[in-house]
Amino acid sequence: MDIKQLIYLCNLERERHFGRAAEASFVTQPTLSMRLKNLERELGLSLINRSNNFAGFTPEGDRVLAWAREIVSVYQGLKLEVESLKHGVNGTLRLGVVPQCSVALPQLLKAVEARYPQLNYRIAVLSADQLLEALNSHTVDVGIGFFEMATLRELHFQAALPADRGVEIIFHPEYFQDLAQYDVIELATLAQQPLCLAEPTRYFRRYLDTVFREASVTPRVIVESASIMQLLQCTQVGLGVLISPKGHLLPEPLHDLAQRPVNITKMTREAALVIAEPGRATPLAQHFFDAARGHLA
Repeated sequence: MDIKQLIYLCNLERERHFGRAAEASFVTQPTLSMRLKNLERELGLSLINRSNNFAGFTPEGDRVLAWAREIVSVYQGLKLEVESLKHGVNGTLRLGVVPQCSVALPQLLKAVEARYPQLNYRIAVLSADQLLEALNSHTVDVGIGFFEMATLRELHFQAALPADRGVEIIFHPEYFQDLAQYDVIELATLAQQPLCLAEPTRYFRRYLDTVFREASVTPRVIVESASIMQLLQCTQVGLGVLISPKGHLLPEPLHDLAQRPVNITKMTREAALVIAEPGRATPLAQHFFDAARGHLA
């Protein structure tokens, strides 16, 4: 058994396809298949369900895969630690982020850049549940999203919490002059407006739907999208009103728009920046976390 075989196994889990896993591993598909078969032969276990295509892992494969993730994560952390000893803190950090979280990510990255200018970032946009799974499987180094604090404690994650500034609406005052007269917006007032909201699978949208339902309010959703940029552009032309966690958007794109806080029940989950526990987090993730925590505070 060697580390490359375990990396191939982890790549196969991520890609769910032999050809794509081979590309991700920078080997040919026959080479990847042969090395994984050699691993199975050495362990005396069948790890992969094979048909004409990849058909998932066997129960034994899932157990081995859990260990492989840990070993590969430690191995990659060791490589990064050696590089940081030689060249300082540098490399690519894998970020998993939830749309409409209470953190303006570009501002956060810019603040960290002042301390670690050689860091690069690969950003994946995930649902809240996908993000927790990605953190557990070490496919992202840092997560920024909505979490249940009890779950993070049970899994021994480190978490930094930004200030909860509540929820706001964003609208173009030329098209929604009646909203500009309010200091705080009530749900009943929102129900009378055309709304631009994230798609229903996102946590923030599920939270809004729950609040509306418990208040016996039926909102009029005119635009749904997974793209925050599309929602914001629809708001800029006066198509509807955007509901967002306060602090999520940079102030510059909101130049011609108005903002008002919403009187709304607090979310059950909390926004947080999360990495693995000390000793298991990669050196890059720990350096980033320590710097980002100071910015969030």
